[in-house]
Amino acid sequence: MDIDNAGSEETVSGNGGVDIEQSFLQQFSCMGTTDKDELVQQLQKLLGSHLNYATATFFLDMNNWNLQAAICSYLDIETPTQLPSMALVSDPIANETESIEPNVSFQKTWHICNNGNEKWPPHCYAQCSDGDNLGGDRVSVPCLNPGEGMHLSVFMTGPSVPGIYQSKWRMCTPKGAYFGDPMWAIVTVVEEGTIALTNQLSHFKELGAIPPSVNSHNPFVPQRLHLGNNQDTPPPDGSGSSMC
Repeated sequence: MDIDNAGSEETVSGNGGVDIEQSFLQQFSCMGTTDKDELVQQLQKLLGSHLNYATATFFLDMNNWNLQAAICSYLDIETPTQLPSMALVSDPIANETESIEPNVSFQKTWHICNNGNEKWPPHCYAQCSDGDNLGGDRVSVPCLNPGEGMHLSVFMTGPSVPGIYQSKWRMCTPKGAYFGDPMWAIVTVVEEGTIALTNQLSHFKELGAIPPSVNSHNPFVPQRLHLGNNQDTPPPDGSGSSMC
């Protein structure tokens, strides 16, 4: 949770209608007291009497006994907003790298679905949350019903400098809150012409391979029978064994 420090007259609203004056919050966040009991009492006073001692201690300890951080954590957790659900159905190359040449455009596609019990709200979108966005823009998604899926595609462009690049994408609510499984795009940018050279070498390897044996039996040419080191022609009447 972000707290605006623009003015001392603004207040922060918490769960249950609790209002915290900004200047008052700043005053306690800057305190250097090491008295944990005093910090617990201050947190209870700011958030209201409904916050018991054990809960106040938990949030302070979780935030290294920083009063402002403890207040933000409590208000974030107590916010009754439920995020949508999203599952990544399949991504066969999620953990593998795709080789592309610099500045080459390509398309990355993920199969996703709504695995929750509620329909997605309007105006949800997918965007890069970490790493290199590879030139991809945010993509709007429809309001999927529970159990409904779709193929989400993002058009990307390989960077100009060779190397390995990772792009992490997430679904977002209209207010910008991330939800669902992360989606990855991992590419290896190689020197220009490398892919063509690799294909040529692969083709040459196929040309140099030992060709499979081919039965070149010609029915119009008399066949010889191999018996040890002696070669005899078959009888004129065609009787006897022959070997192709």
